[in-house]
Amino acid sequence: MAQWVSIWRAAQLAGIPRATLQRQVRAGELEENEGLVSTRSLLALYPQLQLESAGLAERVVQIRDESFGRRVRERLLPSQEVLAQRLFRQSQELADAQRHLQRYHALVVALRDQIQQRQREAGGDDPRLAALERELATGLARVLATEPVDALHVMDDMLKLISAHVTVRPSGHQFVVEGHDTLLQAALRNGVNINYGCGNGSCGMCKVRVIAGEVARTGHGDYALSEAERAHGHVLACTHTAASSELTIETLEAGGPADIPLQHITATVRALRELAPGTLHLHLQTPRTHRLRFLAGQSVTLALAGGDGAQARHPVASCPCDDRNLHFFLPRDPEDPVATRLFDHAVRPGDAMTVWGPHGRFTLAEGSQPLVFVACDHGFAPVKSLIEHALSLDAAPSITLFWLATRPGGHFLANQCRAWSAAIDLFEYSLFTDTEAAAGALQVARAMRADVFQIDCEFHLAGPVDFVMTIAAQLAEAGVSEGQIHVEVLP
Repeated sequence: MAQWVSIWRAAQLAGIPRATLQRQVRAGELEENEGLVSTRSLLALYPQLQLESAGLAERVVQIRDESFGRRVRERLLPSQEVLAQRLFRQSQELADAQRHLQRYHALVVALRDQIQQRQREAGGDDPRLAALERELATGLARVLATEPVDALHVMDDMLKLISAHVTVRPSGHQFVVEGHDTLLQAALRNGVNINYGCGNGSCGMCKVRVIAGEVARTGHGDYALSEAERAHGHVLACTHTAASSELTIETLEAGGPADIPLQHITATVRALRELAPGTLHLHLQTPRTHRLRFLAGQSVTLALAGGDGAQARHPVASCPCDDRNLHFFLPRDPEDPVATRLFDHAVRPGDAMTVWGPHGRFTLAEGSQPLVFVACDHGFAPVKSLIEHALSLDAAPSITLFWLATRPGGHFLANQCRAWSAAIDLFEYSLFTDTEAAAGALQVARAMRADVFQIDCEFHLAGPVDFVMTIAAQLAEAGVSEGQIHVEVLP
């Protein structure tokens, strides 16, 4: 008998991008019914699928093999209280199913007894009643017969205990809550831009309404919900997690940069290190009570403490999923007063820096098209943020990076590209070098034309103006529409 799971859950179980499964559903290659896919057809489409090394299924195997060791309890499993609630809910569902099965069995047995009684009253010579009795007995035997276990269905039941599937209304976005994550942490980790402010239960900006399922409180919050809000199912996403394996919540999400408010934060310098000659990695950490809310690809204005007026705008190089730890790649630039002081060691770990923003509209395009990122030198900073965000969404069928360096050590994070390529099947990258941005752009364009120009992609370009404009012109000449090209011009 076929079992049915959501496309989201099927992608988790099999370790296959959702966009790939959705494309196969549209092509009729994968059996689908009201948003659910058949595990039987999934296994038929991927007969080589090894469950114990695919997707989240390997986490189930890890839990089995490590016998709920300390590491598993801390990193993979929810709290004991939440786990108990999910187990109780699943036991209720099993008990309901057993009760219905018993009732249907009793009904079939009663019908069989009535048929036998009618047959006796008819003298045992009514062929129609005899045929009906045989069919009923055969059908009952088929129902009670033991069938092979659907391995994906078993994995799905297990995953319902250790992780929760959350659907957001009205957007329809979905994400998974794992371990001890709150709803807010899980949403951000999965690239869902729900509204929030402090992240610690003080401001109330992350209110969500629970439509279906149950939640559990995981932390203290000073913000007091009104009686009417509580009566309508509102909770704070930063202090609650999913107590049931399936949860539906209602909340507004940021649809674009205009939905993100400007913020002014005093952050602490956590680390400064030279990635390559002329490239400095700056790691800032915001207070727990005042995190930076931003979209991947956006920039902020950095200013040094002390009030000397030194400030400069730089793209954030990290993913919004970790809103406390902000990373930047600063090039040595005599016209940038902030970078000049950092390279001169005028700022040390533990010092304060001011951050305000976010700025810019260089954000990820909505949809499930292949994504192409093209960067020159430190244009890799916003591109890195966008790639990490795209990977967290798991919605793009493929991600391709073209990175040009015009200076020695310009590929200052080539090891990160290699790590992505080794770990993620959908990611590919190519590195280029040239002393001139415009000439290098033509070299990159030739490689792109041979690889992705004929594909309906979303192109994100970041770097100096000569590089960006040359690539954009080459794309337009190849027939790529203006709406598919997103640019960020950096100094």
